[in-house]
Amino acid sequence: MRVELAPITYWRHDLSHCLHTTAGVLLGFHGLDPVEVLGAAWGFYYPGDVRREEYYFPGAAESLLGGLAPYHAIRSRWHTPADADEGWRQVRAMVAGGAPVAVAADNFHLPFRPAYRDVHTNHLLAVYGFDDRTGEVLVADPVPPAFQGPIPLAAFTAARDSQNPVRHSRDLFFTANPIGNRWLELDVGAEQPAFTADFVRYVLGENLRGFTAPSDDTYRGRSGLSRFLDDVITRIADDPAAVDEAFVVLGPVLAVTGLHAEYLALAGRRFDDRRLYELGRLVDAVAHDWAALRIAVATCGTAGAAGRKSARHRAASLLAAHDRALSAMADAAR
Repeated sequence: MRVELAPITYWRHDLSHCLHTTAGVLLGFHGLDPVEVLGAAWGFYYPGDVRREEYYFPGAAESLLGGLAPYHAIRSRWHTPADADEGWRQVRAMVAGGAPVAVAADNFHLPFRPAYRDVHTNHLLAVYGFDDRTGEVLVADPVPPAFQGPIPLAAFTAARDSQNPVRHSRDLFFTANPIGNRWLELDVGAEQPAFTADFVRYVLGENLRGFTAPSDDTYRGRSGLSRFLDDVITRIADDPAAVDEAFVVLGPVLAVTGLHAEYLALAGRRFDDRRLYELGRLVDAVAHDWAALRIAVATCGTAGAAGRKSARHRAASLLAAHDRALSAMADAAR
């Protein structure tokens, strides 16, 4: 039996990683624009649930893709089969039934990844077909170098069943967490909000409320973001694990910020609204600050006090850019 679902299209944003690219592939199959769906929400929330996965998203363990798209009828559910054989039977049945799925995998075992036979990491990609006769699986992974096509089922099974160990100094942020043959089922509602000026205004208002609501002692909103950055940079001095935590947490925040900037630019063009386009430029500046801060934090462990000083400088620049964007967002929401 051979199954190849269509359409499976390439989609990627420069600041995104495997979570967003895989979500984009699946949403595109269901006829949705990834930027309109994934770019709407912008916020900050970190409940301390960090996991060593490239596809980690803070606070969305139950519905990973629902966390990416809270304003749309999008939900997802993790499946954790008992072993590799059961996992493949489940994935194969879903694909044979007409639905591509997201699958966790270790890059070490994927022949098309640069990390093949070198570096372990907890990655995510889409499965859209299989060929029982040739023993192949069809996968889509837009993360550079970007691949879409068949790979041997044996390699795919090894990647899904990997213990994802730490073997050397290059096995960094997304290791020491077994893959466990996990796969992700996506549920897309029949009714989705239309991309209109009114909906964009609603989205801006909700995002703004999320940033400005009191957060007490939690890492939520603008005030929680400031506390998190201060706390994690302080902890780096005595806790090397804080570097890993910060790097993993900041990744999805960077991706969401970059996608929201593109969402606003798209809205500005679609509705001929210069304010939205300018707001997108300001949010894009925040994304650039996130990128610089993430690099600074990643090097803190070896740079000592100078590294922490640099990270604090980058954090201050980020927060100032955030405040400029939120001020403009309040004007646009009105």
